[in-house]
Amino acid sequence: MTPKTGICYLVGAGPGDPGLMTLRGKECIEMADVIVYDYLSNAEFLQWAKPDAEKIYAGKKSKDHAIPQGGINQLLVEKAKEGKIVTRLKGGDPLIFGRGGEEAEELRDAGVPFEIVPGISSSIAGPAYAGIPVTHRAHCTQLTIFTGHEDPTKEESSLDYAQIAKAPGTKVMLMGVERLPIITEAILKEGGDPALPVALVRWATTGQQRTITGTLATIADIAQRENFQAPAVAVFGTVVNCREKLNWFEERPLRGKRVVVTRTRPQASGLSRRLRELGADVLEMPTIRIEPSQGQEARDFARMVVDAHTYEWLIFTSPNAVEYFFDAFYKIRNDAREIGGARIAAVGPGTAAKLKEYHMATDLMPKKHVAEALAEAFLEDVGSIENTTMLWVRAKGARDVISTTLGKAGVILDEAIAYQTVPETGDPTGAVKRFREEGADLITFTSASTVECFLDLGLSIPEGCKIASIGPVTTEAIVENGYRPDIEAKDHDIPGLVEAVRKLAKAKG
Repeated sequence: MTPKTGICYLVGAGPGDPGLMTLRGKECIEMADVIVYDYLSNAEFLQWAKPDAEKIYAGKKSKDHAIPQGGINQLLVEKAKEGKIVTRLKGGDPLIFGRGGEEAEELRDAGVPFEIVPGISSSIAGPAYAGIPVTHRAHCTQLTIFTGHEDPTKEESSLDYAQIAKAPGTKVMLMGVERLPIITEAILKEGGDPALPVALVRWATTGQQRTITGTLATIADIAQRENFQAPAVAVFGTVVNCREKLNWFEERPLRGKRVVVTRTRPQASGLSRRLRELGADVLEMPTIRIEPSQGQEARDFARMVVDAHTYEWLIFTSPNAVEYFFDAFYKIRNDAREIGGARIAAVGPGTAAKLKEYHMATDLMPKKHVAEALAEAFLEDVGSIENTTMLWVRAKGARDVISTTLGKAGVILDEAIAYQTVPETGDPTGAVKRFREEGADLITFTSASTVECFLDLGLSIPEGCKIASIGPVTTEAIVENGYRPDIEAKDHDIPGLVEAVRKLAKAKG
C-alpha cells in the first residue's frame, strides 16, 4: 500500500535572532518529522523539534554545498512522499534570493502539498539592527534589493549595474560581499556617486554582529583591510548616516561576547534570553537533562505526593522539584486545597516563582539561597521543630545538608526523589562542536552537575575564557575540578548570574 503523501513547509527562519522566528515557523518545527536546515538558519531552532525528528543539514556556503540544490529538491519530495511532515528551514525569507520558489515548483510538479511560511529578511532586519532604516522620509521613498551572488560559471553578469546606479533611494545587496570590489567598481563606472554612504553588516541580528561603514569609493578597500567576510548585508544610501544616531543593538554591554549556557535545554531559554538582551552571542550547550525518578524511587515519590496533606511542611530546593511535584499532584487531585494545611519552604526566589505558577505562596525562604541557609532558617525563624513532619522534594543525589541538620533538630523528615540529573551526551545543534573549534569568552555554570557533566563531555575551558558561577555549591565543584571561577553571583539565581556576567564583562573592558 502506498503511504499517504505528507506535506512540506518552506519556512523562513529569519535573520538569526531567535526572537525573530515567526510563531507559525515555530509550529512547523514542532510538528515536523523531518527538518532540513541550511547554513543561515539558527541551529538553536532544532531544540523545538520532536525528540525523534530527523534533522538533515543542507547548508550552502560559497563553493561549499553540503547537498547540491537538486539533491535538496529531491530530498524534500522523497521525504514528503513517505508520508512525513517536512519542514525546510531557510535563512531569512524563503522567497527573497532563497530559491524557495524553485523548491516549491519541484514540490508542485511532484504532487506534494506545500506551504510557504514567510520569514523576516536580513535585507531589512540587518540594517535595522545596525541602526539604519532602509526607508526614511528625510532620505528616500524607494528601496531596491538585489543579490551580489551569481553563478561563477556565467560568462556575463545578469546584474544591470546601470539600473542599480540610477535607482533612487536605498539599495540593499544580499550576498556577494566577496565580490564587493567588482560590484562597487561596476556601479561607479555606470555613474554611481563615489561619496554615497555604504554600510556592511555581518551576522546581522546575532551576538556576532559587526558593522563597518565607508563610501561607494572606499568600502571595498575597508572591507579587505578589516578582513570582512560573509555572511553580510550591504546597504547603499544616505540612510547609512542615520546609524550615528540610531545605532542601538551594538551598544549593548555584552556585544561581541560569546557566552556559553550549560543549563538543561528547557531551562536554558530564560538565561539565554536575558544574555541576548544584553547583546551576547549565546552558545546554548546543555550539559545535563532532567528525567523523572525511576523504579522504587518513582513509586515512593508518588505515594508521598498522595500523602502530602499529612505533612506540616513541604520543602522545595529547586524549580524542577516544584514542577515534578505539582504535575504529579494534579494527576491525582482536582483541588489545590487538598494539599491540606502544609506550609511551604523554598530555597530561593526561582523556586518561589515556580511555586507561584501553581498559585502556592512561600512561607519560608532564607536570605541566602542555599540549602545550608534554608536548614538554618527553620531553626532560627520557625522555632522548635522537634517532631514536626516534613516532606523534602528533591533530586536524586542531592546533598544531605538539609536532612542532616533537620534530623539533628528532631524533625520527622521524609525525602521524595522527584527527578534525576543525567548527562546530556548529544549535540543536536552543533554547539559542542562550535565550542571545540571556536571557544568562548565566558562560560556560565548553574549547578554542580552542569560542571561535572561539562567535563564528562571531554571538554576543557580554554585559556582566557572567564567562568561565572551561580553560587557557592557550584563554585566548590568548579574548584574541585581544577578551575577557579572569575565571579560568583551575589544572588544565587538566574538574575544574579546575569548581573555577575554583566559585571565581569564590564571589568574585562
